[in-house]
Amino acid sequence: MNAEPCSCHLTASASGATLALTGAWRISTLSEGWRELSALRIHGPLVIDGSALQSLDSAAALSLLRALSAAGVDPGTIALNAFGERHRRIFDDVRRRLGSTEPVARRAKPRWLAEVGQKTVDLGSVLSGHLNFLGATLSAFGEAALQPRRLRLKELTTQFEQVCLNAVPVVTLVTLLIGVTIAYLLGLQAEKYGANIFVVDGVGIGMTREFAPIIVATIIAGRSGAAFTAQLGAMRLTEEIDAIRTLGLPPMQVLVVPRVLALMLALPLLVFVGDVMGIIGAMLVAEPMLGLTPTTFLERLREALDITHFWVGLGKAPVFALFIAVIGCRMGMSVERDTRAVGLATTSTVVQSIVAVILLDAAFAVLFQELGW
Repeated sequence: MNAEPCSCHLTASASGATLALTGAWRISTLSEGWRELSALRIHGPLVIDGSALQSLDSAAALSLLRALSAAGVDPGTIALNAFGERHRRIFDDVRRRLGSTEPVARRAKPRWLAEVGQKTVDLGSVLSGHLNFLGATLSAFGEAALQPRRLRLKELTTQFEQVCLNAVPVVTLVTLLIGVTIAYLLGLQAEKYGANIFVVDGVGIGMTREFAPIIVATIIAGRSGAAFTAQLGAMRLTEEIDAIRTLGLPPMQVLVVPRVLALMLALPLLVFVGDVMGIIGAMLVAEPMLGLTPTTFLERLREALDITHFWVGLGKAPVFALFIAVIGCRMGMSVERDTRAVGLATTSTVVQSIVAVILLDAAFAVLFQELGW
């Protein structure tokens, strides 16, 4: 039998009102009878006649009860007449659960000032967490210095291989290309004034003092910082960190100290590789573009590049590494216990680490300017 469109007809009498339902009352056909339901206004007791009702599902029953409630009828007082057993059971079950299915009131969208305040509070919470974790890390370093046996050399060696040796190829490639790019761009302008030789000054000072430390730190933030968060987040998800605590081992000594120390040892070496490869990249461009032979290039570099610039760039590296490692480890150690949170924490680690590196570099620039370095 084909299903008829759902509809309803209200009949009023002195003893009350009767609502006759006809057709198929399903969620897929409910829109056809919704206009009739929304126009109902009922006073007094109500009887629903289901003799012509072909079918009924829970969604249609819920909509019907809500419409009748809006029309002024108490759902608990509704009587059913000529309902099939199945239809009656569905209607009674929905009516019984009606109180727990009321729609939740939509929360008002916070105003922009409230959002700014909330973001500020969240930022303060993040910075406070990083500062506390930095203090705990430095405390763990102090314990390892007082008791060298607590330092896990095997784990330190493994982490050093991951963050340093395995990172050399990508650092080499990127800094080489950066050196080529800087020399090319400086050369385009220097050629106009016959100042080709000063390209060596710009590349040498720029690479050793600023470009190599920032670029290498950014690479490491996206590579090793994210890896720390993913590794520790996965260990927290699988409760391995809880197992370490159960064995009586401090997670800071077992997991955090080797990673932080390995990165602090590795980043200066990688920055040195970046310095060398950036200068080599500039040399590759200097001869065909500017007519500067490798001998001339190196001689000018020796004259123009003060050793202070080299030590300034190299001195930034351990500080960058400390903050990258602390952020990566802290985000991994505090991640929520679900896979989605691990992914979000890994992404957040990269962003926070890069921002931290840039802010630290700006602070170093101001400090060294004041010191005259």
